Amino acid sequence: MRTLLYVMTAMVVIGLAFWAYHENYKTQEALGQVEDLHAEIGQKRARLGMLNAEWAYLNRPERLRELAELNFKRLGLLALSPDQFGRIDQVSYPVEKKMDISMGVDVSSQKKLDGEDGE
Repeated sequence: MRTLLYVMTAMVVIGLAFWAYHENYKTQEALGQVEDLHAEIGQKRARLGMLNAEWAYLNRPERLRELAELNFKRLGLLALSPDQFGRIDQVSYPVEKKMDISMGVDVSSQKKLDGEDGE
């Protein structure tokens, strides 16, 4: 009986060691993937910074003004000037309609039956 207990205990210990060994390798693989993702994120951020700088360079006002002048006949684009903008007091906002409450509003949840006056 003791021998069977020792053999079973040894089998359980070997099984747990195999499981721990297997989990360790899966964990190492997951950590490697995380490091790869962090490196990729860093590369993407660097690329995004470069693209933002390029976008700012391409959207310089003097460059856009030159392009608008070169393509005026084809596109009909005009350069922006301060007199094209309005003032806030020139904006027309919709007029608010006020609710007429002189007639009264029935808010009861019960329906009146025919012939009842509700008195």
